[in-house]
Amino acid sequence: MAHELERLDRVLPLVFGAVDVVTIGNEPFIESQPSQRDERLNVFYETVARHVIDARERLCGAGCSTHLYMGALNRLDLPQNRTPAVERFLAFARETPEIEGVDLHPHVPDESRIDSFLDYTLPRLREDQTFLMTEFSLVWYWQQHMADPVPALFADRYGYDRDTPTWEVIGEAIENPFPSHKWNDLLSMSPWYESKKHLLRDVMERLRATGRLAVATYGFVQIPSMTSEWSATKAPWLLNSVYAGLTVQPRGQAMSAPGYGWLADFRALQ
Repeated sequence: MAHELERLDRVLPLVFGAVDVVTIGNEPFIESQPSQRDERLNVFYETVARHVIDARERLCGAGCSTHLYMGALNRLDLPQNRTPAVERFLAFARETPEIEGVDLHPHVPDESRIDSFLDYTLPRLREDQTFLMTEFSLVWYWQQHMADPVPALFADRYGYDRDTPTWEVIGEAIENPFPSHKWNDLLSMSPWYESKKHLLRDVMERLRATGRLAVATYGFVQIPSMTSEWSATKAPWLLNSVYAGLTVQPRGQAMSAPGYGWLADFRALQ
């Protein structure tokens, strides 16, 4: 514990007063051994949180501009993840005046399940607390469709057999990035993707309607971990990104091409 707090003390002086929000922790209930997702995690994160709170007062003063949140919580749409340890995590956030709320990461198979996160979490916070949503997506919905054959029109236009699975074509784009029109055709002709192209607009409408949203962010670029060891079962995080720099040819002078469907709503929501 002393070693972890020593590491933390090297970071905190650099962020207090310089950044708006510090989230204490990240996905503790999935970035841990399943057998250890109990009060041991609570003790660890509560210790870290109290250390951060004390350091903020010492280094930045009572009027410090850096806000503190606890986070981040995953798959709260699944009842089995609403454990006593999660309840204690939320109770600590609620009962600690210096904590302004929690961070949520709803990667879900259906956008309506984001409501499950909110319906479970918000009543367990103080009325003056807000929430962050620094990650959200439909990655598990995309994954359900990776074995689907590519759209017939796409197959005919680009010379694929009609039974070619979608994941194989995406794999080709990883190996040799497509022209933007080909990538856009693959996704726009796939009903499962085309029907969700206003995800950002629809989710942000729900989040803002709560009156308690502090910050929401969304995956901006594809990164190498999304494409390495690509297979039929790898989670297709790369379909979330606003920019498709790894599956679409650049727009000249190394400028990434926008991914299909997201950019217009992303801009409009600013």
